[in-house]
Amino acid sequence: MHNASIDRSRIRRILVIKPRAIGDVLLSTPVLPDLRREFPAAQIDFLVESFASPVLDGNPFINRVVTYDTRVDSSASIVSRVRKNHYDLVIDLFANPRTAVITLLSGARYRAGFPFKWRRVAYNIIVTPRSGQVHNVEFNLDALRRLGIEVTSTAPSFYLDEESGEFAHSFLVENDLAAGEFLAINIGGGWGTKRWPLDKFTELSSMIRLRLHRRVVVLYGPSEEAGAAKIARSSRAILAPPTSLKQMGAILFQSRLLITNDSGPMHIAAALGVPTLAIFGPTSPHLQGPYGNISEIVRNEKLDCLECNLTKCPIGNLCMNELHPETVFEESQNLIRKVEIARSTSKAGTRRGVNVHDIVS
Repeated sequence: MHNASIDRSRIRRILVIKPRAIGDVLLSTPVLPDLRREFPAAQIDFLVESFASPVLDGNPFINRVVTYDTRVDSSASIVSRVRKNHYDLVIDLFANPRTAVITLLSGARYRAGFPFKWRRVAYNIIVTPRSGQVHNVEFNLDALRRLGIEVTSTAPSFYLDEESGEFAHSFLVENDLAAGEFLAINIGGGWGTKRWPLDKFTELSSMIRLRLHRRVVVLYGPSEEAGAAKIARSSRAILAPPTSLKQMGAILFQSRLLITNDSGPMHIAAALGVPTLAIFGPTSPHLQGPYGNISEIVRNEKLDCLECNLTKCPIGNLCMNELHPETVFEESQNLIRKVEIARSTSKAGTRRGVNVHDIVS
């Protein structure tokens, strides 16, 4: 039954699988609007690891977010839960060993996924990866194309809510910040080689304050608060409080620009239509860069070892350590000018999501 065509009349329950990480889950959201358009009456669920589930909260195109925790949930227990839902179509956008087994044993008539190594046996609808570099968004959308579903929407989505809007509004008021007037920096990143050094973020933050007379908000992830606090003290920036993903998104939504490592907040900002300058080195912006027409990347172009994907660097992480704050600062100004020109001619993307001021007014 490999590469079977689907009988749409038999599809009443659909499961999409993309368990992690924050950015990867966010970049899979473009499949949902057209999947819902194609199957307006179907139950559409999304299987994701618990920590990444806030990315999907409030998404109007899915009925239910099904979560699991790898620390306590076995593959057998997840399979059991999935089977009880009697899905007709499972779309595995991750295709790692665990998700392939879940898909294979789901009981679904139609099982779509990518033919990576032995995992191809889990699927009877094979989504053949394109040769060359293709952005993660298009990689996910190819599953729809393989199913014969027209792709009309390619934008990732991240939905804010009332609580996060009120949180951001209070933060701005307490720190005398005006919406759209401050810049944000995010020091987090999934692995060490993706992170620009803290002292360089400090120097950049000082440049923004002294040259642009703009205030800076420092954002960070779990276990990174101490480093962020040091940057804030040294550069007279504002340290964001600990936040949920939604709360961070609501703060980002009110910023003029985000300067960030390759990370989940990078994708959240881009999805919300916030101009985003992303610092890249070991990862590929062609595959995982911020998606949209008001984002740019900056990296140390002098090196020929970029996009190595190494989590430990044998030569001193030169892609980050030799990327100068002046270069990042100049690129941030180029992006701001680009966005201002484009918006003045109505060619730039608009901000998406929920307007915080609308929420709290």
